[in-house]
Amino acid sequence: MPDLTDLPGISQIWTRTKGDPQIKIAILDGAADLERSCFQGANFSQFKPYWSEDIELNEEYYYYLNLYLEFNKQQKDKKDDPDHDKEEAKKEREAFFAPFPPAIRQRIELSSHATHISSTILGQHGTPAPGIAPLCTALNIPISYADDNFISPVNLTHAINTALQWGANIIHIAACHPTQTGVAPDLFARAVKQCQDNNMLIVAPGGNDKGECWCIPSILPGVITVGAIRDDGQPFKFSNYGGEYQNKGVMANGENILGAQPGTEEPTRQKGTSCAAPIVTGISALLMSLQLQRGEQPNAEGVRQAILNSAIPCNPETVEEPERCLLGKLNIPGAYELLTGERLTVEPHPQPLSYKERGVTTAEFTPPFPTGLGQTISATAVATLTVSQTAEAVTPSAKSNLVYALGTLGYDFGTEARRDSFKQPMSGVEIDGTTVPSNPYDARQMVAYLEQNPTEAKSLIWTINQELTPIYAIDPKGAFAADVYEILQIILAGQVQPQDSEEYIERVSFPGRLTNRTVELLSGQIIPVITLPNIRGMYGWKVNSLVDAALQTVSTQQLTTNEIRMRRSLTSFLQRVYYDLQNLGQSSKDRALNFAATNAFQAASSFAEAVARGMELDSIEVEKSPFCRLDSDCWDVKLRFFDPDNGSRAKRVYLFTIDVKDIIPVTLGEVRSWSIAKLSSSHP
Repeated sequence: MPDLTDLPGISQIWTRTKGDPQIKIAILDGAADLERSCFQGANFSQFKPYWSEDIELNEEYYYYLNLYLEFNKQQKDKKDDPDHDKEEAKKEREAFFAPFPPAIRQRIELSSHATHISSTILGQHGTPAPGIAPLCTALNIPISYADDNFISPVNLTHAINTALQWGANIIHIAACHPTQTGVAPDLFARAVKQCQDNNMLIVAPGGNDKGECWCIPSILPGVITVGAIRDDGQPFKFSNYGGEYQNKGVMANGENILGAQPGTEEPTRQKGTSCAAPIVTGISALLMSLQLQRGEQPNAEGVRQAILNSAIPCNPETVEEPERCLLGKLNIPGAYELLTGERLTVEPHPQPLSYKERGVTTAEFTPPFPTGLGQTISATAVATLTVSQTAEAVTPSAKSNLVYALGTLGYDFGTEARRDSFKQPMSGVEIDGTTVPSNPYDARQMVAYLEQNPTEAKSLIWTINQELTPIYAIDPKGAFAADVYEILQIILAGQVQPQDSEEYIERVSFPGRLTNRTVELLSGQIIPVITLPNIRGMYGWKVNSLVDAALQTVSTQQLTTNEIRMRRSLTSFLQRVYYDLQNLGQSSKDRALNFAATNAFQAASSFAEAVARGMELDSIEVEKSPFCRLDSDCWDVKLRFFDPDNGSRAKRVYLFTIDVKDIIPVTLGEVRSWSIAKLSSSHP
């Protein structure tokens, strides 16, 4: 993005406010260089953290800082070269910085990050690095100075509490601690909640892990997650998405963002979600300043909802992966109108009708805002529709197809050349004193080979099979791809174990997203590709193990039942799902059914009572649940039992509800049960 002035609506909002000194922004990052001209005259100070010691900024430090700046300048010039090799440049960069003392390099990099981010928020106009809210007050709270504790939850908690004590209205947290679970340490989560309860808005980058990955604190409830879009409006491939990000995230410009550097007045242009997030923070500060102008108190939740509910969804016809856009793109005019009820004139685009002119009130924008066609028009529509357009012209962001598949794990080579590239380095196997030539199709030999050469796992086409037939190819993506490959190798190793071994794996379950890509196997079969963003939900199990664990669950509930009957009923349930009700795991109904098979523990709690009565499993049904929480996709799994010794006895139905909205299904509530009387022959 050439300049911040190119943000639609920013010039117009600046005619009303450039910030208010009463609005206080805490910037949790490295230590910014407050000596830069863009901060001269700003209400900007720096806190000295008691939990971290700064290094001495002596001649040695500035010597390396100058080398750092000069090298970055040279690399920037190289990027303009069409023959620029990114991988080669990465190697060159690592080689250049290798001699740097680790503490000095860390201090420089954190300071560079903080200086750039702070100037985007607070840079004074008329300087080399102007910002969005130059008249607001800010406090830079270094999370750490020169060590690896920048994303430490303990340090983040200290910094959050400092911002709370200072009385911040907005807390900008630059740290991004990767997480696969979305669960933060209790101490830190409580600190965030306490700030939110005290009317403080928290903004954080979504992270640059290149996939369906999440970060702490951006994954936490109430925190605005910010993703990055390119100058052409496309989401960056590295910008994280998925999970709760889809319900609480907004995209902002994250390419060529101009900002200050430590030790020089020459600004630099950077990219990433860390560069996009301060734009949202700056706009939030302006919106709070407008609230003060209107005689209102700053309202953190009101500003958050205005930003999220006005986000412009990506058009799936022009964006390859619209789910990467989270809720949509930052919409300054829409947020302004939702907050004030007034239009923000933006030229030269034709002006839409205001909310009041359309008969729409801001009350209709409280969460959860509508996402379907034909529903209440959102701020997105108001910001993008002309007078002659209708709400039906708005298309919400598309979602990737979710998959929760059951089967066995396999692998393929794709070509004979790839197969031979495995065969040649593999050693022969000795069986009963006879050496057998290497065979890459022998899973036992492949397991042994991958144990010695784990990186070779990436060269295989991993597949999910049903009855020896591949149904999907697996494509690990994102920051946790290496972990996914490791789990694949562990599962394959478990599948070749003797069936009586505790390590034996009989079935696998994989949650993923169906792509629009296919792959051709060596046999000529073409199968669709699913992506596995992380290891959550990847399980290898055998029926007996699940049954044993489920029986253990029942025993802890002090339920008395016939273990033989219980084992038979559980095994019947699991085998029936796998064989009789076999499916591709794509529809919501099938994903709920497949998850029920891997969640035998809850099923066991329902079996226990029925089996204790001498009943047997009769049928399994899955149907849309009439009761569901907001923004979920709930299905009821019904297990019907009958008495094989008394056909006139009422059947017993046990039901548990599964929400398949997310990539990992979850069960909701307790198991419910009731009896169904057997109908007489006079009934149809």
